[in-house]
Amino acid sequence: MKIVAAQDFDLRREVEYGSPEQNAAVKQIVQDIKDEGDLALLRYTAQFDRTELTTERLRVTDEELQAAYAHVEPSFIEAITQAAHNIRQFHQKQKRNSWMDLQPDGSLLGQIIRPLKRVGVYVPGGKAAYPSSVLMNVIPAQVAGVPEIVMVTPPATGGREGIDPYILVTAAEAGVTEIYRIGGAQAIAALAYGTETIEPVDKICGPGNIYVALAKREVYGIVDIDSIAGPSEIVVLADEQANPAYVAADLLSQAEHDEMASAILVTDSRELADKVSAEVQRQLETLPRREIAAASVESYGAVILTDTLDEGITVVNRLAPEHLEIMVEQPMNILGRIENAGAIFLGPYSSEPVGDYFAGPNHIIPTNGTARFSSPVDVDDFIKKSSMIYYSKEALLANGETIMELARHEGLEGHARAIEIRLEQEGN
Repeated sequence: MKIVAAQDFDLRREVEYGSPEQNAAVKQIVQDIKDEGDLALLRYTAQFDRTELTTERLRVTDEELQAAYAHVEPSFIEAITQAAHNIRQFHQKQKRNSWMDLQPDGSLLGQIIRPLKRVGVYVPGGKAAYPSSVLMNVIPAQVAGVPEIVMVTPPATGGREGIDPYILVTAAEAGVTEIYRIGGAQAIAALAYGTETIEPVDKICGPGNIYVALAKREVYGIVDIDSIAGPSEIVVLADEQANPAYVAADLLSQAEHDEMASAILVTDSRELADKVSAEVQRQLETLPRREIAAASVESYGAVILTDTLDEGITVVNRLAPEHLEIMVEQPMNILGRIENAGAIFLGPYSSEPVGDYFAGPNHIIPTNGTARFSSPVDVDDFIKKSSMIYYSKEALLANGETIMELARHEGLEGHARAIEIRLEQEGN
């Protein structure tokens, strides 16, 4: 890994907006699904996924879900069940309640919180299968009280025919029963607009390739979306006491995701910088996804050498990483100074995969420096809020003149008169 001074490092991460050709293709796909429904959905599935389907075969049957269990080890089922329990327990603590506040003048103000009615979860089927993402999308929605959760995933996973059984078993364990074997931009359009077979949803969440990302952006406003996620990223803030083997392993755990993933060490120790750089190269030799990880390290990996740990904290806050590991002697002493990070892992035993799979917090986290202003997926992503106002006669008579003053200042006489007519009739 290259070692650079803090002032010489600039990680410019642009949101992927696709080529003009990709954007045009997605717009056409979305429009065709909107206009033709199932007919276009089947046509694009045959074209892009090389799978001939009928409308009757779009939905995964209960028998298929149960059959998937025969292809999955019991140890996996046990692991996914434990992970689901931890994730559910964590997200239960995020639940909010509606509230009302009675004023002395008899007015009642409040906020009503309701779950979204129907949510669509996209599960990719490209280079690899990610059952853990099923849990991270589905469970917060369930905790929020969403009554209808529909999942879509391509009819082939990782180039192999059929949906990965681990995805199906995870969905079944999470309680998802409405699953469709469709992927790509056409699946996003089907969720947004609906077809003869698939009812439209209120929100779409889950990662995907560039066509999925562009389709989500295209339908935003018709439905809500979670985000347009960028490549994964990790920053490790470490001092001289950190174990270089641990640091290197954690950097590679993100680098193996994608050639564009970013893995960065920030340290004030030149000795640690050298050791981690060497350790990364050593561990790369036996990593199954070596080519992907090596490309990531070469293009987007770095060791940022700072003069002090304080300078390192400043660098971290500027990077606003998706994942931040703090491997210093007293990590809790630094926690309060971290302003921008999606998820923070403290100490040598809180390796990033602990959060990815098992601890409980959500692993769908803001990327591309957007941790400056956004948060991991949580229960709030699956609720909507309504303000409630009950104004008493006493309150209206007391405040009506003030309300009219504000309305007339903005030139909205109709607003003012809506108050004035009440004051005239009720004030006598």
